[in-house]
Amino acid sequence: MASNNNSSNQILNTSARDAMNRFKMESAGEVGVNLKQGYNGDLTSRQAGSVGGQMVKKMIQSYENGLAGQG
Repeated sequence: MASNNNSSNQILNTSARDAMNRFKMESAGEVGVNLKQGYNGDLTSRQAGSVGGQMVKKMIQSYENGLAGQG
């Protein structure tokens, strides 16, 4: 049973990782940063921060929209 649960967790983790990568690529495009699949160590701190900041901004906006829908 434990091996089945572990397999299920790996599928979920892969799905979550893929979704986060799509979200990151989308956010990067919105702030004009060209990301490539895999390693992006050539980005400046400003570029990496812009991508992360955009991701946080979108997550907060999504959360606030969810709260507005509850009221």
